[in-house]
Amino acid sequence: MGAGEVVILLVAALAAGWVDAVVGGGGLLQLPALLLAGLSPVQAMATNKSAAIFGTASAALTYARNTKLDRAVAVPSGVLAVAFAGLGAASAAMLDAAVLKPLVLVVLLGVAAFVTTRPAFGLLPRPHLRTRGRLLAAVAVAGGLIAFYDGILGPGTGTFLLIAFTSILGMDFVNASATAKILNTGTNLGALVVFSWQGHVLWALGLGMAVCNIAGAQLGARMALKRGSGFVRIVLLCVVTGLVVKLGYEQFLRPA
Repeated sequence: MGAGEVVILLVAALAAGWVDAVVGGGGLLQLPALLLAGLSPVQAMATNKSAAIFGTASAALTYARNTKLDRAVAVPSGVLAVAFAGLGAASAAMLDAAVLKPLVLVVLLGVAAFVTTRPAFGLLPRPHLRTRGRLLAAVAVAGGLIAFYDGILGPGTGTFLLIAFTSILGMDFVNASATAKILNTGTNLGALVVFSWQGHVLWALGLGMAVCNIAGAQLGARMALKRGSGFVRIVLLCVVTGLVVKLGYEQFLRPA
């Protein structure tokens, strides 16, 4: 791998850390960069996790210092996420990603339409939605279903977590993003343990990218906290649009 490719990967890691800290979806930048550098798909997924876990963890710490985290959601979901993301990573080689991509594309289109047509969604908290039943549903969806998806495929995990916490529990976008960082750290850890055990992680490259990922994550978290939910909403729509374009191209336009 040449010096030019390494520089591109470091820049991608910086940008991915910023995106991940605000709304999630940094893999939209980091994974393609790793694939273009010549890594196999499983090496790219594994090395991406080795960089992303440091960025999400640093963003989680920044949010925790500056917002009131809902620990009743974050702690059980985070623990569950480690296990289910690991299970997803262990299953990654057995499931063709092409099976999931059309479903993910449809979900993302639904998310984009929903957020666009409801401009007030996520701007203010709705505490009346936080019932025991909804709390259990949020833990199951975020720590189980979305975490498993992160381990087996990954793109848009942080975005799905953000939408889950906002729609199920009525969090505003900033607090939902803060809680999502805890979960995303857990999903990255679970998947990374499995990928590391399987020998797919390129550690020297991943740790180098982690430094840039942390820098981007710190910048993104601080901007989200300073500018508020309206800013997060705009970034969310941009990231969802990018994910739709990427997955749509891979599904329908990229030559076989």
